[in-house]
Amino acid sequence: MAIGSYIRQNIVLFGALGANLGIAIAKFFAASVTGSSSMLSEGFHSVVDSLNQVLLLYGQHRGDRAPDRDHPFGYGRELYFWAFVVAILIFSVGAGLSVYEGYIHWMSPEELSDPAINYIVLGVAFLMEGASWSIAIRQFASSKGDRGWWQAVKQSKDPAIFVVLFEDSAALAGLIVAATGVWASHYFDMPKLDGAASMVIGMALTRPRPKARTGAVLRRDRFRPMSSIFTIRPTTP
Repeated sequence: MAIGSYIRQNIVLFGALGANLGIAIAKFFAASVTGSSSMLSEGFHSVVDSLNQVLLLYGQHRGDRAPDRDHPFGYGRELYFWAFVVAILIFSVGAGLSVYEGYIHWMSPEELSDPAINYIVLGVAFLMEGASWSIAIRQFASSKGDRGWWQAVKQSKDPAIFVVLFEDSAALAGLIVAATGVWASHYFDMPKLDGAASMVIGMALTRPRPKARTGAVLRRDRFRPMSSIFTIRPTTP
């Protein structure tokens, strides 16, 4: 497969990966300058999201292999395994580090410096995440057909798109929480509020996600037309 065709086929993942890598660097820089716990947590969030996109791309690559003697039905289910690994990483690494960092700053708060750089980075990050989110939305909307949004998520057999969609949605919400934490810690002169925002971001990463199932039954709207083909009808001798 040509590189250009491969990128177009996985544009949602590549778009999210590029955005998250750039955002992670900016967030860590802002956190190192200002000492913001919520910015550091957002940096962890972006790193985990970047790793998630790499794993999903790897899963796509593994799943696209041609059937062979040992796997006559192909390797398509490998993508679901890597999507499961992504869920574990989000929960254990992203959420764990964010809650831990927030707890440390809540117990031992540090005075924050000028928050201007935090607001600039958060604003740029919001634009980049929003661009990635809009790509995922358009891609998902074109593939869902006449189904409702939530129904399409539950019935989808391609976890890559909706994983990115939900990740970007969580990232946008996390940016709002981080900005609120930075503002509140300065406005109320309570640096520990920044740590509280970090813990909120971590707990948000533990939210339930749509299930990517292997071995699921065939959808009813597809089963009925097929079953009618094999229905035994009485015939006149």
